[in-house]
Amino acid sequence: MSMKRYLGSVVLAGGLALTLSGPSANAQAVFTITSPAFKDGALLAKKNAGANKANPNCVGENVSPPLAWSNPPAGTLSYALIMVDPEGRGIGVDHWIAYGIPATVTGFAENEVSKPSDKYVGGIGTAKQSIYMGPCTPPGSPHHYTFVLIATDLDPKALPPGLTKLELFDKLNGHVKGSTGIIGLFKNPL
Repeated sequence: MSMKRYLGSVVLAGGLALTLSGPSANAQAVFTITSPAFKDGALLAKKNAGANKANPNCVGENVSPPLAWSNPPAGTLSYALIMVDPEGRGIGVDHWIAYGIPATVTGFAENEVSKPSDKYVGGIGTAKQSIYMGPCTPPGSPHHYTFVLIATDLDPKALPPGLTKLELFDKLNGHVKGSTGIIGLFKNPL
């Protein structure tokens, strides 16, 4: 089920809730995130999987998928973007934490965030990396890789690099204008 349909409060892994504020969805076009590489709820490509040779579950090339967004809420100055696997390690894995994305940025090209970029400030994910880290899904059921885009009223340079997801959420409290998401699935072909 698409996250795009929910407005109000967003509850994320660990029970943390972000309260959304701003104009109602009826007052403007709906804030959305999409990818030309996969539809919401569809499979990510094998190349989008992680490429860590030390982990046999990393069967890809760590190529970040292209993402695009539109219709940000009024008053948006910057975005935060996280990629989370709620099933990973049984307690969830934060694959990518990015913030300080200027409101003028409307997406990322394929493979653009697999390396540092001046378009975002890198936070620290579960693997202690500040760039996109693709799925390393164990064989079995597919995992859900949720990309959550959060519109904020913060200046893009307001937050320091290296924040974890929970630290980022603490800093965003009271500054969220709205959020949207897209889910890509990945199933290890082994």
